[in-house]
Amino acid sequence: MSDTVLDVRNLTVEFATDLSLVTAVDRIDFQLKRGKTLGIVGESGSGKSVSSLAIMGLISNPGKVTEGEICFQKTTEAEPIDLLSLKPQQMRHYRGNKIAMIFQEPMSALNPVYTIGFQLTEAILLHQNVTQEQAREQAISLLQEVKLFPTNEQLEQQYLEETEKKGRNRANLKILDYIKQRKQAMLDRYPHQLSGGQLQRVTIAMAISCDPVILIADEPTTALDVTVQATILDLLQELCTKRGMSTIFISHDLSVIANIADDIVVMRKGKIVEKGEKNQILFHPQHPYTQGLLACRPPLDERLKYLLTVSDFIEEEQEDRDSKPDREETRESQIVTPEEEKQRLSQLQEQKPLLSVEKLSVGFPRRGMFGRTKEYFMAVHDLSFEVYPGETLGLVGESGCGKSTLARTILLLIPAYAGKIRFEGKDIINIDQESLRKLRQDMQIVFQNPYNSLNPRMTIGKAIVEPMVIHQTETKPNQRNERVKYLLNRVGLNAEWTNRYPHELSGGQRQRVCIARALALNPKFIICDESVSALDVSVQAQVLNLLKELQEEFNLTYIFISHDLSVVNFMSDRIMVMNQGKIEEIDAARRILEDPNTDYTRTLIDSIPKFPHEQDDLFKKTDKKDKIV
Repeated sequence: MSDTVLDVRNLTVEFATDLSLVTAVDRIDFQLKRGKTLGIVGESGSGKSVSSLAIMGLISNPGKVTEGEICFQKTTEAEPIDLLSLKPQQMRHYRGNKIAMIFQEPMSALNPVYTIGFQLTEAILLHQNVTQEQAREQAISLLQEVKLFPTNEQLEQQYLEETEKKGRNRANLKILDYIKQRKQAMLDRYPHQLSGGQLQRVTIAMAISCDPVILIADEPTTALDVTVQATILDLLQELCTKRGMSTIFISHDLSVIANIADDIVVMRKGKIVEKGEKNQILFHPQHPYTQGLLACRPPLDERLKYLLTVSDFIEEEQEDRDSKPDREETRESQIVTPEEEKQRLSQLQEQKPLLSVEKLSVGFPRRGMFGRTKEYFMAVHDLSFEVYPGETLGLVGESGCGKSTLARTILLLIPAYAGKIRFEGKDIINIDQESLRKLRQDMQIVFQNPYNSLNPRMTIGKAIVEPMVIHQTETKPNQRNERVKYLLNRVGLNAEWTNRYPHELSGGQRQRVCIARALALNPKFIICDESVSALDVSVQAQVLNLLKELQEEFNLTYIFISHDLSVVNFMSDRIMVMNQGKIEEIDAARRILEDPNTDYTRTLIDSIPKFPHEQDDLFKKTDKKDKIV
């Protein structure tokens, strides 16, 4: 009997380009145990997703599996089958049926022109010999299993509560009709009518529809809020335990992997640099790259001046180890003490506020008959707060809480319904166009998705120059070019890249370009709207360090928006928690994290994936062999 359900041996995947062959996966070996979860972690481009696509038989031209075996053993008694030796028609029997996959972006994984009911039943009918009605019942059952739709008992209870409120008779026939209508209404919904977390539950339901032996989850929680992420992780663990599935969970975040995996594989540049049991990898990492991944995520239990990055560890590996400084001593010197925090906050608040928001409300009209405004939906309701020069105010909350609406209203991209916004003491709500144009030089924003923020037809040099042209600063072309080169250098990019296009850069490099463009006009105030949430944790650490360095150099004032409290804790002097358009609480960052006033803030904190050392204080171990970094 074998407890190995999948055995990957010497797997190599290459992609042909015009110039050469690129080896995306380079002779990797790993095993997936029956009923266990294997976590595969690494940065973008490490080969994680390509490896999973090879298992699914989804490598398409110009890619090709050039070497290796992928042996799948359905049961302990069955003979192993090399999936790479199967013909395409034979592979269809295993893909989706025995081995299923959940992709990172659910909106892209689902067809926007078909209902979720159609797409679910299609997957069931493709692999099972059932009728349309049976497939429909299975689809509803799956949606109930992934907790997207109430159970029959819950639906019945809802009907009874509604009829009791309205004083109607409780007829069994009416109950059955009500349940049937609710089920059909759910199946008739389109992907755009569901939230990100709901869409991910649909893709999970689709993946488990044929009761697979192996479930591959490729970054299934990366784009989700921490609270939604926590519920999806709990759901996956529950489903795998209930159904006895083996899981491959892919992520760039070791803290997420630490909460779900039994074994961990660490990949870098197409190769496996380290693998082993979870606690071995987390407590005793051997490879500098693994140590870097563990160190670069902002901790919750303390504040740091600077985050260590993967490059810090890789560069150290190449140096003489005897000449290296003690990393623990270096790290301890970066810890911000409570006294330092208190002193900095006191100095900041001795100044006049740079930005003051008073009783601000933002509403979106709901149209009634004949297109008339029936009422307003208040996305932001009666907010008041101040931001001081040189301060970073962290703004946290789930999607839909009003964070981005507030940011756009402050920048006058959305009109306010009521209230005042003062910048440098002047009310800017009803400012004239000429004054607004001048104000734009002092107020900038860095958006979440750097690729969408940059014109794909414009070189990065022209993208950075554009604000100078619009606002007529640095009027001479050579002065503008020098300014562009200076900004590129300052954000850690090569000054000779001015003629490159956005698609030629990585996600982290593109975000650096967006930061350089925001700095082009020497602003006083910058809003960072989820500006690192789409980046790998290692790249995220580099960008966060850069933002802090720039703040110190240019005396910048930030509003830093994120749904991740660990990131906000690193960046912010104070934190403001928003929920349903209102302020839950606002105070010093340390106080919010250590002693939250509201249940909502506690839920946000509890939902953040945590490393074991954040719970067990591993950094304070006396034996240096047991230290994570």
